[in-house]
Amino acid sequence: MNPTPPMPCPTGAHADGAARRRPRRAPAAAIIALAGLMTALGASMAAAAPPITTFTLDNGLQGIVIEDHRAPVVTQMVWYRVGAADEPFGRSGIAHFFEHLMFKGTDDIPDSAFSKIVAANGGQDNAFTAQDYTAYFQRIAADRLELVMTMEADRMRDLVITDDHIRTERDVVLEERNQRVENNPEALFAEQRDAALYLNHPYGIPTIGWKHEVSTLTRDDAMEFYRRWYAPDNAILVVAGDVNPAEVQALAERLFGPLKPSGVGKTERVRPAEPPQLSPRRLTFEDPRVRQPYVARSYLTVTQRTDPAKAAALDMLSEVLGGGINSRMAQALTVQAPTALAAGAWYGAGARDLGEFGIYVVPRPGVTLADAEAEMDAVLETFLASDGPSEEELSRIKAISRADYIYADDSQMSLARRYGAGLANGLTLEEIDGWQDRIQAVTAADVMAAAREVFDLKRSVTGWLMTQPNDEEPRG
Repeated sequence: MNPTPPMPCPTGAHADGAARRRPRRAPAAAIIALAGLMTALGASMAAAAPPITTFTLDNGLQGIVIEDHRAPVVTQMVWYRVGAADEPFGRSGIAHFFEHLMFKGTDDIPDSAFSKIVAANGGQDNAFTAQDYTAYFQRIAADRLELVMTMEADRMRDLVITDDHIRTERDVVLEERNQRVENNPEALFAEQRDAALYLNHPYGIPTIGWKHEVSTLTRDDAMEFYRRWYAPDNAILVVAGDVNPAEVQALAERLFGPLKPSGVGKTERVRPAEPPQLSPRRLTFEDPRVRQPYVARSYLTVTQRTDPAKAAALDMLSEVLGGGINSRMAQALTVQAPTALAAGAWYGAGARDLGEFGIYVVPRPGVTLADAEAEMDAVLETFLASDGPSEEELSRIKAISRADYIYADDSQMSLARRYGAGLANGLTLEEIDGWQDRIQAVTAADVMAAAREVFDLKRSVTGWLMTQPNDEEPRG
């Protein structure tokens, strides 16, 4: 169980991709059986990687082409280097709200016809907003690439937004928040933990926005946001599929090339910095709708962008402690001394500014949250006093990670997202491609050094999700 599960994509023309958690991986037993094969494949991964071509237009648009000629299909993505963490103060949710508005019309595309045109040509489209970026994509037959590229170029700078659009989509977003957050105590709990974890940095503000601020968003807010951030010098075009790189670049020059830059691409994305955390923070969240109480703790730490070597060690640490039934926490708390229904860890390395490392325990009926937290801390203390993961543990986890990487290469969308998200967050192609090598190079000493640094209560927030008030009180 993950205490902050990714919110499901709603139906319609967009989806909010705010969650920073990884999905669980393939069954460990199947991966272990492939460990020898993974070792052999590791040496040939670079040679097997798909051909990648890059270009930059005069107006600043960055382009990347990933060739995949197995089927006459193409995935186009346009990534904007703007997300919820870049919103003006008091206008939370404007990035996600504007994602909705991008599916309206232009001078050339009838109102709300964008997705209908894609579907009529046998394709699929969607979008998602996160803290650090917003992305739009279409998956369609390769001979329809010019069509969807034309429409993306058109709405980049020529969107037509009316007051009626604002009223309608604002209500849609508010209802989305009601369904996915207000009616979900776990989502509310996650919001409160993030708000406590970040005193100053905007990562503490939910991507979907605070309800009272979303309800006041106006057309002027939307157009100001659009004119500043939606421009070629702030965008990355990713095309993956059965295409010729030279032809893609020629199309991009013809369709995106005439668009004027806004100048934002030449400025640094400056955000409020998080001050040093000087003491542990705690909270309880009580809701009668809670079906399963649990305790969760989050720690602030580094990201792949800010410290790639340490991030790789933290990624391995999250798997050692909480990556499935063979992990230290699961074995100690659900198998050897079964006081918990579930226990685990997570780590988000992909954010631009700050990362989060988390642990959680879901106690069995009759076990208090205080006891669950005490057991969780005991597992950490035992681990920190040990020599760290064994070579067998590291080999197993590295084999799983290598397999995940290879499986992801089999998907156009996964490839497009890997490079799009990395580039949007300021990584280079070399850093994106080198992440798996960093994972494979992590040692037990690296894992223990990362553990001893990250498990600092002064940089943490511990939360209890509770059904109703009772005699339990957070430990002082």
